Amino acid sequence: MNAEEFIREWNDGSERLLVHTSGSTGAPKPMWVEKSRMKASALTTCRFLGLNAGDTALLCMPLDYIAGKMMVVRAIVCGLRLIEVPPSGHPLAGLKSAPTFAAMVPMQVYNSLRVAEERRLLGSISHLIIGGGAIDNDMAAELAGFGNAVWSTYGMTETLSHIALRRLSGPEASEWYTPFDGVSVSLTPDGCLAIDAPDVCATTITTNDIARLAPDGRRFRIIGRKDNVICSGGIKIQAEEVERMLAPHIGSPFIVTKRKDPKYGEAVVLLVQSADTAGAEAACRSALPKYWQPHHIISVCRIPTTATGKPARKEAERLAEESR
Repeated sequence: MNAEEFIREWNDGSERLLVHTSGSTGAPKPMWVEKSRMKASALTTCRFLGLNAGDTALLCMPLDYIAGKMMVVRAIVCGLRLIEVPPSGHPLAGLKSAPTFAAMVPMQVYNSLRVAEERRLLGSISHLIIGGGAIDNDMAAELAGFGNAVWSTYGMTETLSHIALRRLSGPEASEWYTPFDGVSVSLTPDGCLAIDAPDVCATTITTNDIARLAPDGRRFRIIGRKDNVICSGGIKIQAEEVERMLAPHIGSPFIVTKRKDPKYGEAVVLLVQSADTAGAEAACRSALPKYWQPHHIISVCRIPTTATGKPARKEAERLAEESR
């Protein structure tokens, strides 16, 4: 689907349209959403960022998913001038000037940072929002010195894109996400984030994201997914926390997952896109607490990802089970 086709669907007179979840924790699921709520989400983002009619907006993500669709809706609702480029790992390649506004996934930002001209354009985007995956410490540190506004987003298909942002660049940089006005969050008894966003969601959404609330009770941090907790020998290990600790020490793509184990219940497994499993093992010994260290380190040809570039956790777990 391209922007022209989506705009026809948007203007077809129906009150709802079909979207699909990203599939990061399982198969993508279809979901009908109300266009009026998509409009409300678009207006909230544009107001928060101070975007005005005539500003340019870069569409560089697939229109099969909510992130791409919402870029077009923002352009329609707020009068932005849409610049559409084919989805790729280098969305700024070929552009002569930077757009006012752009939304990218971490992989696109990572690639753009490594090409001089693309990096210059990246730093000239007035408002750059990054979503669809975790931003590692190295990238956050690199973006912190940018003079433009760079934001990490928090949201999902069910919230019609993001409901909270955290600043990555400049003196306002923070580790805490701040919800938009009209959005409130809380924690469930098991520590998962619950979202009350009446403009975009008819009911409160209980996520599987384990979170911490700031002392103000409004801002929050994401620790990891509830379904990514590995219970190994009676110890609960958050896969994302292990990945964050390993990231500075392993240069190849990798993912932490699990497989069933008769002794431990679940064993920690590291899949690494490299033949150097000995180097990965040494990194684990130096960077991780004893009880977090993987029981198995497996070399794979490719770390599984979804169509939107997120880690495909279920596929990684399947690979770990099959590698016995």
